[in-house]
Amino acid sequence: MISAKSHNELLPHLFRQEYAKMTAVLCRHFGLKHIEVAEDIASDTFLKASEHWAIHGIPKNPTAWLYTVAKNKTKDYFKHIAVFEKQIKQVVKPSETETEKDFEFSEQHILDSQLAMIFAVCNPANSIESQICLALQILCGFSIEEIANAFLTKTETIKKRLHRARTNLRNDNFQIKILNETEIKSRLDTVLKTLYLLFNEGYFSKTNNHLIRKDLCSEAVRLTLFLTEKPLTNQPQTNALLAVMCFQSSRLEARTDDKGEAVLFDEQDKNLWDKSLIERGNYYLVNAFIGNEISKYHLEAGIAYWHTTPTDQNKWQHILQLYNQLVLIEYSPITALNRTFAFAKVYGNKKAIIEAEKLNLTDSDYYHELLGYLYSEANIGKAIKHYEQAIKRTKSKTEKQTLTKEIERLKKVSHS
Repeated sequence: MISAKSHNELLPHLFRQEYAKMTAVLCRHFGLKHIEVAEDIASDTFLKASEHWAIHGIPKNPTAWLYTVAKNKTKDYFKHIAVFEKQIKQVVKPSETETEKDFEFSEQHILDSQLAMIFAVCNPANSIESQICLALQILCGFSIEEIANAFLTKTETIKKRLHRARTNLRNDNFQIKILNETEIKSRLDTVLKTLYLLFNEGYFSKTNNHLIRKDLCSEAVRLTLFLTEKPLTNQPQTNALLAVMCFQSSRLEARTDDKGEAVLFDEQDKNLWDKSLIERGNYYLVNAFIGNEISKYHLEAGIAYWHTTPTDQNKWQHILQLYNQLVLIEYSPITALNRTFAFAKVYGNKKAIIEAEKLNLTDSDYYHELLGYLYSEANIGKAIKHYEQAIKRTKSKTEKQTLTKEIERLKKVSHS
């Protein structure tokens, strides 16, 4: 029997990894039209696992065990509501439901189900923002707080948005079905935005005790890679997004030290950068420029490319030019602040301070963190005040630790 400690460690990990996937598989396999039913079945499955494994130990294949239990619970659900024999069995072929072996939980089947679910959830019955919120919650397992952080908005706003979105899907008779070419292409932008936000939360988590969540990054890469393997979704912007993910992922190992604390870009050990991922990024970036389309992902891929090219003396000029284009294509406060950092690298901190203060993004922790960095040489007192404001506003425990460490460093400099 596996120890209770091992069981307590494994189950939360499996929940994060498999809950959203299981929901997608159940909806796709059994044709559940109410997402909430699939979510309840998935939750009950993990509850049963926590009870059963604590007594009998962890099975040889925990994931297979979970999916088998989920399948049986789904059958019990249909039988319980007296629908299985009369209606469902007429729609679903017996071979799809009657035997253990026919219920697939292979990686390919799960992947197919996830992407089918994402495209189904990205339904025009909802606004684009609501589609993305719903996909992040159902398919990516995001909490309301994580979604609110991704959209830079309040949790109450997200709660209302999600409630309306779920209601609209029910009213629109939600189901996972084969979409035609027009539907797939019209929904692709929203799907890519969802995967982009999924990767970002993994790359720089504001709502988790860990700055980097590699599981989210790898999941985003996995799903985006699959899109490049399908003719209808293998579009220039898909390749550009995958290039961004590869370039950014190449530096993951260098972004934190042995204690899990953040390492600033200029201080990163470049020997830790993954050269194979940089090469893959180059490959997908080349593929992204087949045709005339230039999306925000193309520009971000270009920026990420120059970040992984440390030897070029003019790289910050290239990065600044790309940011100048990016703020015109799709303005956001984060993009504007990142542009200001690049501006500082080209024209110096003094001029960059003027640019930053024009933005007046006083509610942003990154705004104060940037000004703290820019003032750190000219006015240590102001730098410390901005870092303190950043600490008050950030939700990231790791970021608080990093900023506190920087304040302590500046205080030592000022007293020396």
